[in-house]
This record gives sequence, structure tokens and C-alpha cells, in this order.
Amino acid sequence: MPIMTDGFRATWWLLGIFVLLLTGPMLTLAFGSVSFKGDWRTATHRATGLAPDPAEHPAAVVQVYASRTFGWRGAFAVHTWLAAKPEGANRYTRYEVIGWYARGGGSALSVSDRGAPDAEWYGAPPRLIRDVRGADAQTIIDKLPAAAESYPYASNYSVWPGPNSNTFIAHLGRQIPELELTLPSMAIGKDYLPAGQLFARTPSGTGYQLSLFGIVGLAAARDEGIELNLFGLVIGLDLRHPGIKLPGIGTWPTES
Repeated sequence: MPIMTDGFRATWWLLGIFVLLLTGPMLTLAFGSVSFKGDWRTATHRATGLAPDPAEHPAAVVQVYASRTFGWRGAFAVHTWLAAKPEGANRYTRYEVIGWYARGGGSALSVSDRGAPDAEWYGAPPRLIRDVRGADAQTIIDKLPAAAESYPYASNYSVWPGPNSNTFIAHLGRQIPELELTLPSMAIGKDYLPAGQLFARTPSGTGYQLSLFGIVGLAAARDEGIELNLFGLVIGLDLRHPGIKLPGIGTWPTES
């Protein structure tokens, strides 16, 4: 009977981990949750009715959304953004990072009131992941300009492993503890820490994480639960709302 060498065992372990990481994204593609069809130039950005109408809700509102990214990347990751409306305002302001804005030396950071706060992201419907109203929302809004301005990667963008749109929203969470933000496990880039930093609070502020450039890391927190980051893909456990975190799927069964 052949003897399995240490190198052979290591190869099988690595192959098993690789298959585990890709199973969720492949299932997502197979069952049609992400489509390869369509053109980004004609993809829709329709409002979805998740944001309160300013005319009917004068109180301050802060909401954070996540939507699968366009095309095949949607099998692996979501795009996140924050929308805010001060008390009495008639429009929302969207805070987000958009990669192609950084082309030609521009800034990827976008602070704009032109788009709908709850719009589809290139045809993909958003999911509301944080909703704060009233005085608590106004406290967050007062801190948003300084938090956004302190983002260190406005002129840099990388889909993987970051810095990207999720890196920015995670930065807002760390800068504004009142936001109490827990990002989806599929928000690739949320674990990308500032250059040279290996240890930080999680975006929710309820625990800590170790991360090597967002490629490999470990997080333990009350809100995030236990997360193991391998090549930007997260496997873990949600302890507050019991579920398993899987690449390409998110938290099952609590996420739709």
C-alpha cells in the first residue's frame, strides 16, 4: 500500500480548500442567481422602494445597501454603499467608491445626490443591511463628511483584494462606531486594512481582526461572528443570527 507523503497530503488539503471556496460561487452561477447576459451600458438602476420617501419621512435616515456585482463577479462579491438624508432634507446623498472613477488619476470616491439611494446595481436588486432613523441617524450623518475625507485610498482601486467599494464602507464603520455596521461576508475588500496595519477592530466595532492585505485573515466579533478569510473569500459562523458563512452564498440560511 503506497505511503502518503507530507507533500502529497498538503497538496490534497490545498485542493480540498480550493474546491470548498469555489463550491458556493459555482452553485450560484449554476442556479441562475447571477447572469452572464446583458450589457453594463443598458443595465438598469431602478429605485426599489427600500428607502423612505423624504416627503413622507422628514426624520434623518441612514441606510447601507449591498448588491451583487455585475456579471460573473457577482458569484463572488457584493458592492456596498451608504445613503444618508439629514432631517428635513428632500434628497439622499450616496457615499460610495466606484472603481472606474479612478481611471486617469481621478478619485474613486463618490459623494452624490444624483442617484436613487436604493437603486439596483446594474440590474441586481440591493439588500438593506443597516437602517438607522431619527437622532441616531443624524449623529452618524454629522460624522460622515470627515469619515469619508479620511479614507486613505480615494485614488486607488483594486477589485481584488482591495481597496475597493467594500473597503470604503468598512472604513466608515470603523470611523463611526454609532453606525454599528456588520458587512456581508461576501463584501470582498472589507478586510483590506491600511498599508502596514495587520490588526484592527471589525467594522461593527464589536470585535477584532487580523488581516494580511485582505488576502488571508481571521475575525472574531459579537456581530460578525467567526470569519476565516482565505484569498478574500470568507468561511465562518454567524453567532447572533445562527448561520454558516459561505463564499458565493453569504450567510445561510439567514440571508436571502
